[in-house]
Amino acid sequence: MRGCGARLVWLLGLGLACLGPVLGGEDKDVEVVTGEEGEMLSDELGEEDGVLVLHEHNFARALSEHRLLLVEFYAPWCRHCQRLAPAYAEAAVALRNESSPARLGKVDATAQTALANEFGITSYPTLKLFRDGNRTHPIDYTGHMDTKGIVRWMQRRAGPSATRLQDTDTASTFISSQDLVVVGFFKDLGGEAAQAFYEVAMEMVDVPFGVADATELFQAYGLSADTVCLFKKFDEGRTDFPVDPAQGLDAAELTQLLRAHSLNLVMEFTSETSDQIFSAKIPHHMLLFLNKSSSSQLALRDGFRAAAGAFRGEVLFVVVDVAGYGANVLTFFGITPSDAPTLRLVKMKNNRKYRMEQDSFSDTAISTFIQAVLDGKVKPHLLSAVPPEDWDTRAVKVLVGQTFEQVAFDETKNVFVKFYAPWCSHCQAMAAAWEELGERYKDHEDIVIAELDATANEMENITITGFPTLSYFPAGPGRKMVEFKGSRDVETFSKFLENGGMLPEEPPAVPKTPEDSTGTREQSPLGTGVSRDEL
Repeated sequence: MRGCGARLVWLLGLGLACLGPVLGGEDKDVEVVTGEEGEMLSDELGEEDGVLVLHEHNFARALSEHRLLLVEFYAPWCRHCQRLAPAYAEAAVALRNESSPARLGKVDATAQTALANEFGITSYPTLKLFRDGNRTHPIDYTGHMDTKGIVRWMQRRAGPSATRLQDTDTASTFISSQDLVVVGFFKDLGGEAAQAFYEVAMEMVDVPFGVADATELFQAYGLSADTVCLFKKFDEGRTDFPVDPAQGLDAAELTQLLRAHSLNLVMEFTSETSDQIFSAKIPHHMLLFLNKSSSSQLALRDGFRAAAGAFRGEVLFVVVDVAGYGANVLTFFGITPSDAPTLRLVKMKNNRKYRMEQDSFSDTAISTFIQAVLDGKVKPHLLSAVPPEDWDTRAVKVLVGQTFEQVAFDETKNVFVKFYAPWCSHCQAMAAAWEELGERYKDHEDIVIAELDATANEMENITITGFPTLSYFPAGPGRKMVEFKGSRDVETFSKFLENGGMLPEEPPAVPKTPEDSTGTREQSPLGTGVSRDEL
């Protein structure tokens, strides 16, 4: 599983078995097929908890009978699939109760290998939408993995993705109905710009979208050309995004702009806002760590907010309460509650952190610091634990940030390093094998077996995104690094080492059913994306 854990990038510490198919019993002619183990399979569409149970013999029928069919490809042993199952079933029932044309189905991809291969399933769970019986071009699911997210995502695809606003009364009512709404003003609702707008509306399911082409509405809102307007009951109240007459409307660019401007200028990090903060995909986060129980620290928010406006869309400003929900992320930054107030800037693409050294929390000082980071004039602040006294006498050397360079890039040694996280179940499962490997090679002059806790230590030019990551640093010049991708057992590790950092060619093995902890990795809660188990 290359992905296990949270979607959050700088958040640490926050990260089914399903029954077999139940076949339906409608009173009609059905195709009956005998499976490999003698079970009777037909094209009947059975259900479990409102979810269609699909296999290769009834899949075509399901596509022909349901205009919008969302299919989950799962593995019974996959923990993420198990966690999703109740929400998926609730979403199926909710859609059916509102008489939606959208239905939900599921395929055990470990049993239905033909379907899994046909649709390129490589990780679990994978959700795909089949529209109008089209089997060759399914749409990847992009919504939240919860009941509300699934229902909203399907609703947008089942009906109009944007509400047609006919006059000033309906427009006014629509705009005031929510804290945040988007309205596209287009003189030609059939034009390319409007179609791109509908595409964005289909993806941004958490925000109501409206569309207008009436002349009176252009006049009422002071517009003369095609424009997308974001109306909000906070900050500046309204933000306009004019459509470029020459270049048109780019759906991806509009999505990013809307997500960035939909957030408060300064966000507070809470359980309710964390999804918003990370789904906005703003490339940098500027964090003010403070204790909200201190009035003097709370006053620092004024300068912080004053600096935020100039960087909207490029830097997201976030206040983190060290005595509240934000206490969960302090370890990732190597700070304690007593360090507050303090500022950090994070580059989201590589989790590099930058510490503002100045004592001033003025908007000018904050702006100057941010600009210096963006201009590449500030070096990242790298975490390092204190090395144990016996770190280099153990069979497995214990590396930290400050000792990594001297050991890993020692030109006289071949160094094999396990980058791990203390909470990672896959790391725990292979711990004994790694210790045994260390014992086997402890007397070899030119081979070093080592490990580094990548949640407490950082390297300047190496970013670890999944655990465990096993990397080999061969002797000699050039600072080379080779990632190990074989089976995690002592004998395979030894073959890799004895072969100079390469696994010898062997005849292909008979495929085995994937396991939940063998040959897989857990993504850091500092990584992004949907949590899945990979084949």
